[in-house]
Amino acid sequence: MLFNSLQFLVFFPLVVLLYWIMPHKWRNPMLLIASYYFYMNWEPVYALLILLSSATTYGCALVIGNGKYRKTSLALCLIINFGILFLYKYANFFNATVTDLLSLAGIKMYVPQFTLLLPVGISFYTFQAIGYMLDVYRGTIKPERNFFTYALFVSFFPQLVAGPIERAKNLLPQFHETHRFSTQALMAGLNMMVWGYFMKLCIAENVAPYVDAVFNNIDMHNGKSIWLASFFFAFQIFCDFGGYSLIAIGAAKCMGFTLMQNFRQPYLARDVKDVWRRWHISLTTWFTDYVYKPLGGSRCSQAKHHRNIMITFLTSGLWHGAAWTFVVWGGYFGLLQVLLILKQKYLPFRLPWRRVGVFFSMLLTFLAWVLGFMVFRANSLRDAATALTKMAHPEGMLFNGEGKPAIALSLLLIALLMAREIRNERGWGIALTSNKNVYVSAISTAVLVIVILLCAHFQSGQFIYFQF
Repeated sequence: MLFNSLQFLVFFPLVVLLYWIMPHKWRNPMLLIASYYFYMNWEPVYALLILLSSATTYGCALVIGNGKYRKTSLALCLIINFGILFLYKYANFFNATVTDLLSLAGIKMYVPQFTLLLPVGISFYTFQAIGYMLDVYRGTIKPERNFFTYALFVSFFPQLVAGPIERAKNLLPQFHETHRFSTQALMAGLNMMVWGYFMKLCIAENVAPYVDAVFNNIDMHNGKSIWLASFFFAFQIFCDFGGYSLIAIGAAKCMGFTLMQNFRQPYLARDVKDVWRRWHISLTTWFTDYVYKPLGGSRCSQAKHHRNIMITFLTSGLWHGAAWTFVVWGGYFGLLQVLLILKQKYLPFRLPWRRVGVFFSMLLTFLAWVLGFMVFRANSLRDAATALTKMAHPEGMLFNGEGKPAIALSLLLIALLMAREIRNERGWGIALTSNKNVYVSAISTAVLVIVILLCAHFQSGQFIYFQF
């Protein structure tokens, strides 16, 4: 089994200690070994898939960089990497879909199912490697000549299994730099990690039992319970994935590396377009640069612009998993983007009171987000339809007396998180990371550790996005 959030606490300090005591020339090899060891704790043989992805994109990028057989090398590399991704992640989904379509046409056909274990993080490292090769093909970066440095770029353990999906122009050069130890960077990194653990252990893990109880038996729950479970899931997935991102970014920062920001106060977004500038930023920008813009982006007719948006979001939905719920989820947010564009063009209006208008827009955006992620969490489209029907008529009791303390604690912790989000949105938290406030940052981190010890659910499972 891959390290869970608590086992990582043992692995990480050892790697950081080795990193800083080793001579510079041995740091990258040590990180490469540590990264593969980290991944091989889950399923050792699947480390060969990372190696294969690294080798093919590395070799094809060198060929592309030499100026010969550029298109052939690009096509070959895309076929190999997307072929592996399709085999492990989408083959059974494709077979089942074909079988269902043939059945509707009255044709009975048996299509064999593959019994393959989905490699953890395959979508993340595959997209990171392909992004590198496409950047080389476009000429925005030069190919990396050192294979081991490039292999470290693909497998760097903090962000290997759930991102951020790094760009080569940001991360690769950092492996050639000599990093100097910085107390400020260490404290900032640890602070990020502690907040990440707070989000994961205190919020995501505390609301998970209620969310699972409702969505795994949707027929037995009423509309009010489903609304609360959907609200909780919005924070569960944010705190689970956003928490991992903070842990990854913080862990890298402790060793002198700077990873891109992956979340930026998404639940303070003012419309559905704004929310995608703040949510899973590394994936959003990846699809923008490598799917949306090559299709034509917004520099085309209105109809084609809307088509490009829908294709991008449907593809993004499918990236999340081999299920129709994810495809519908992507299409839902693509449709909202198109409707927002039409609204801004044909019905431009604002409420007379600016603050009231901002609050109303944020509330409406969050409501749309909750409904979308209800479909994302549902076990099937049938369950999603059942949930929507019941949510339209929220009747019955919300919860019994036994569940009140746990729900009250979860709501209190969510309020604490949102207070921090508002503070960061307005820039009030910047001063805590300055050199003059190292001690203040240390004290605030210590207080947060105490909160975690008091409120955390320590029997934590793996992060949700490990399955993607």
